[in-house]
Amino acid sequence: MKETVSKFGQLNYLVNNGGGQFISPFSMINKKGWSAVIDTNLNGTFHCLKEAYDAWMGEHGGSIVNITVDNFNGMPYMSHSGAARAGVTNLTKTLALEWAPNNIRINSVAPGVIYSDTAAANYKDHPTLFEEVKKSIPFKRTGTVEEISGTVCFLLSPAASFISGDVWKIDGAQSLNGHNTFELPNNYKTKEYSWQDLDGFKSKL
Repeated sequence: MKETVSKFGQLNYLVNNGGGQFISPFSMINKKGWSAVIDTNLNGTFHCLKEAYDAWMGEHGGSIVNITVDNFNGMPYMSHSGAARAGVTNLTKTLALEWAPNNIRINSVAPGVIYSDTAAANYKDHPTLFEEVKKSIPFKRTGTVEEISGTVCFLLSPAASFISGDVWKIDGAQSLNGHNTFELPNNYKTKEYSWQDLDGFKSKL
């Protein structure tokens, strides 16, 4: 950040787009894997925000976009990423209030399933993922990187000068469809409640 200010004399925009995760049920995530995802997605965002504020924006204002993820129906097999991105979402809302007096706007963009060659390579162990997930997207297609970048550019621009603290879902309405990217196993061990269950509950008190 300091190098940017030194070279260009200003730092007007920041996009926090660093991220990373891996597919795993929560029960199989170890401490190292959990910490790695939290460090990249949440702590990395914190460090960039702090640096941008200290280097320029605290005094001169600016516009920030944090890239999160469409995690509004939970994130089975991605609990580490979901937790980190939820933290970024709350950080966005909190700083929109704290930094408004500094003329800093901050928003989040939450992509749904976006296809790219890089994304396909990252999920090469799940070659049918992008085709399968289209069934749950009302638009019946995945998103494009241009649809994300276009939204980011708008939120950074003066055209969005009265928008701050918001989360923009770019997901083809998938989050409204109540569907997750990864299907849950069909082996539920739930049972219906009955009054007789109270006796067993009391015996455990």
